[in-house]
Amino acid sequence: MPKLPQDVDTLSPDGLKQLVIALLGKVAALEEKVAAQAEEIARLKGLKGKPQIKPSTPSGMDKAASSRAEREWRKKRRRGAKAPTVPVEERVIAPPDIPPGSRFKGYESFTVQDLKIEPRVVCYRRERWLTPDGRTILAPLPSGVGDHFGPEVKRFILAQYHQGQTTVPRLVQFLESLGFAISKRQVVRILTDNKDAFVSEAQDVLRAGLGHADWISVDDTGARHKGRNGYCTQIGNDHFTFFATTGSKSRENFLSLLRAGHADYVLSGDAFAYMRQRHLSAAIIAKLAEHPERRFADLAAWMAHLEHLGITGMKVNPDPVTIATEGALWGAVLDHGFLDGTVVLSDDAGQFNIGNHALCWVHAERLVHKLDTFTETARKSKDRVQSLIWWFYADLKAYCQAPDPDRKAALKVRFDRIFKRETGFTTLDRLLVRLHANKPELLKVLDHPEIPLNTNGSERDVRSQVTRRKISGTTRSDDGRDCRDTFLGLAKTCQKLGISFWDYLGARLGALSADAVPGLAGLVAARCLA
Repeated sequence: MPKLPQDVDTLSPDGLKQLVIALLGKVAALEEKVAAQAEEIARLKGLKGKPQIKPSTPSGMDKAASSRAEREWRKKRRRGAKAPTVPVEERVIAPPDIPPGSRFKGYESFTVQDLKIEPRVVCYRRERWLTPDGRTILAPLPSGVGDHFGPEVKRFILAQYHQGQTTVPRLVQFLESLGFAISKRQVVRILTDNKDAFVSEAQDVLRAGLGHADWISVDDTGARHKGRNGYCTQIGNDHFTFFATTGSKSRENFLSLLRAGHADYVLSGDAFAYMRQRHLSAAIIAKLAEHPERRFADLAAWMAHLEHLGITGMKVNPDPVTIATEGALWGAVLDHGFLDGTVVLSDDAGQFNIGNHALCWVHAERLVHKLDTFTETARKSKDRVQSLIWWFYADLKAYCQAPDPDRKAALKVRFDRIFKRETGFTTLDRLLVRLHANKPELLKVLDHPEIPLNTNGSERDVRSQVTRRKISGTTRSDDGRDCRDTFLGLAKTCQKLGISFWDYLGARLGALSADAVPGLAGLVAARCLA
C-alpha cells in the first residue's frame, strides 16, 4: 500500500483513486486474517457452533478431581436385579400331561409384572329418610368422595401431570380413550381446586427444613405467570425441596420466602445487626430502635411505620426502605426459629448472600473454565490454574470424609497459594483476586464438613420446573402457579425420603387401596436431626 501523504488534499483524483483501492485491499486482507483466526480458535477449543454447557458440572471438575480408584470402581460397578415393591400374587401352574410314574420336584418361579388400568363407575344410591319432625336424613358418601370423580382418578391425574410431566390435553385424550366422560375444564379443576391441604403441607415441609437442617442449597430459574416473566426459587437439601414462583428475584423476595408462609416483620437485635452490616445510616437505625413498636403484622403495617418515621421519603444510598425492610424480614426469619446456624449454599447470586453463607465450587471454577485464551502462554496458565483447583477440590472432598485440624490449616495455606499467584495472564489474575476475596465462603466446608461442595442438588431439583415450563409454558391463575410449585416440591421431597409419590397422593386423597403415609414435615425434621 502506498504511504499515506501528510496532506490528502494535495492528491490528484487519480492518486486518491489509487489510495482508496489500496485501502480496500488492505481491509479485505485483514478481514480474511480475522476469519482465519476465528476458525483456528474454534478448532483449538474443539467447538462447533455455540458450546453446550451442562448446568451441573460444566467444566467436568468433579470428574477431573475424582481419584483413579473411584473412577475404576464406577466402571466395574454393575447394576443388580431389582425386585418389585408391590405384593406378589402366587399362581400355581401344572403341566397339561404328566406321564405315570413321574416324581414332583418342586416349583420353578417366573415373575411377571403387569398393570391393570380400567375405568370404574359407581352409582351410590343414598337412602333418604323423612323423620317425624320433618327433617330429611341422607346417607353420607364414602370417605374420599366429594364430587363426581373418585380419589383414584384424581390420584392418577395428579401423578401423571406433575410426576409424569404430561399435559392436560393428553390427559383428557387418554382418559376419554379409557371410557371416562371428562372435559379439559374438569381436569384443570382436579389439578387446582381445593388443594389448600397440600399447599399447607408444603409450607410445613419448608418450616421443618429451615428449622432443623444444618444446611440448605438454593437456586432459581425463569418462570412465566399470567404472560409475564417471573422467577421460581428452589430451597432444599438432601431431605426436602420447596419451590415458590414470584415476580422478583431480589434479596427482599428471598427473605420473604424464608419466613415460610409467615407475613410479619420483626425489629430485633439481629435485624439491626443486618442493617449495620448493609451500611444503613446509624441515624436511621437509631430512629427505628428508639420507637417502642417492634413487630408488624404485614407489609402494609410495616410500610405505614416507615412512613410515620419519615424514612420512605429519604433519597439516599443505600436505599433506607430496602435495607430496613430486608433487616426486618431477617429478624422475622430468625424470630420464627429458622436458619439458626444453618449454612446457605448458593452459586454466588447476590440475593442469596445472607446469614451463614457458602459458595459452590463448581460455579467458582466455571469462571476460570469459561476464560478465552488467545496465546499459548495464556492457555498454559489457565490449564495450570484449573489443574490446581481440581486437585484442591479433590482434597476438600477427602477432608469432608475425614476432617482433621492439621489438614484444615494446610488447606487454608494452599488456597492462598493458588488464588494469590500471578500468572501474567491479566484477565486470569483479576479473576483469581476476585475468587480469593470469597475465601471465607469457599472454605466454609472446613468448619462445616457436612455441607456439599456444590449446588448440583439444587440444579437437579430445578430441572423439574424447567421441564414443566418447556411443556406447559406459563401458568394462568395463582392457584395453578401455587399447585404447580407445591406438587413438584412434594414429589421431590417424597423421592428424597424414599416414599412413593403415588402412595402419598392416595393417602392424602383417601384412596381405599393406599397405605397410610405420615406427615412429610415430621419425616423431614427427623432426617435433618439424624
